[in-house]
Amino acid sequence: MKKRFVSMLLAGVMIFSLTACGGNSGGAGSGNDTSDGSTAMGTSDDENTLTVAAWDPNFNIPALKAAAADYKENVNKDFVLDIKEQAGSQDIETAITTAASSGKYETLPDMVLFQDHWIQKFVADYPDAWQNVDDIDINWDDFYAEKIDYSTIDGIHYGVPVDGGTVIMAYRVDLLDEAGYTIDDMKGITWEKFIEVGKAVKEKTGKALLCMNSDGNDLVYIMLQAEGVSQFKDGKPYITENDKLKEIVQLIVDMTKEGVLLLPNSWSDYTDKAIQGDQVAGVMNGNWIIPTIEAVEANSGKWEITSMPTLSGEEGYASNGGASLYITANCKKTELAKDFLAYTFGGSTVTYDGALKDGGVVATYIPAGESEVYNEGVEFFNNTPIYAQISEMGANVETIEQSPFHYTCREKLGAAIVNIVNGGDLEEELKGAEDQLNFEMGN
Repeated sequence: MKKRFVSMLLAGVMIFSLTACGGNSGGAGSGNDTSDGSTAMGTSDDENTLTVAAWDPNFNIPALKAAAADYKENVNKDFVLDIKEQAGSQDIETAITTAASSGKYETLPDMVLFQDHWIQKFVADYPDAWQNVDDIDINWDDFYAEKIDYSTIDGIHYGVPVDGGTVIMAYRVDLLDEAGYTIDDMKGITWEKFIEVGKAVKEKTGKALLCMNSDGNDLVYIMLQAEGVSQFKDGKPYITENDKLKEIVQLIVDMTKEGVLLLPNSWSDYTDKAIQGDQVAGVMNGNWIIPTIEAVEANSGKWEITSMPTLSGEEGYASNGGASLYITANCKKTELAKDFLAYTFGGSTVTYDGALKDGGVVATYIPAGESEVYNEGVEFFNNTPIYAQISEMGANVETIEQSPFHYTCREKLGAAIVNIVNGGDLEEELKGAEDQLNFEMGN
């Protein structure tokens, strides 16, 4: 049994964004298709046309189209946004790396959508690939401070937010009811209380109260951020001396062993089997997980959301995922790009309403949460206004220290969790993870 469990955990490969593998819808961009389904990048000679690389026809591309329609109707009737659809976010990362390594930036589009957790590393590694937006006409105070912190590097703004990853704690309220609890019982609770409820739900329904794919490594970051603590301190790993991190890792291990936390084999097993296969009564992740939950029409009206548990029992807030738009070194129409970004994602509720309705993209622009669209009840979530809830929760997420080595840290901690679940010593495994991370960082 133990060998089978080890195999199950090691088989998973964590993919950070739910939307990383969107296919080519055809017609989003006008470039040539590449062999992997991506569309070739580059710019346009037309003075009213901007090119942008993005990767999901069901999520961020509809948001870009909503922004383009808004700008065309209200600012420039001749404006065209040529979307160069990529098979996944990794294609954009590869394009930046290739162009910067060769010094041939002409292969890049005017703008790229880029994942927040990656941008600090890519600006540090390839500073000449980007144009900053410090002089753009945007009130940065209108955005979540935590979101802006990702794309502000050495005090300079590089990106304009598109979507955020505000974490939701979603529960099947019908299954909670079977165990004798309500959604109100889950608001402002400790993780110990969560485990208590999870055991009751497991006993009554046979379902886990939480899931995360593979080795559960995203949970460390999410749970730790809700405590206002980072995995890094002064630019270095903060693991072995981080008591809250140790406590959280122990909780993850305990929840797994108690059957309260389900760790499926892979990302597809997490989304398709655990969530959509009704194996769980709860989901905690960035709000981009909502379309995955909503895919099971039979469960409409059975889900509701609230804030996260914390160690102390205060309401918890965190963020996981999200992306922003960046202007590349190849953009020759920088003023047009800045004006487009400032008008749309920098301050238009019309853009954000369209992005939400058409792609499920939730803004980090605080005034967007006040619109009628955000405050409408969502039938699937028992007619509660979940997007207004998410907007309010996102404004409470604390800014913690970020690092270009975010993903490396996540990988090392994930491996440590696997080993601890299967009998390894917590202190030794975390020490090993920290040593490996220090080596990767050149410390």
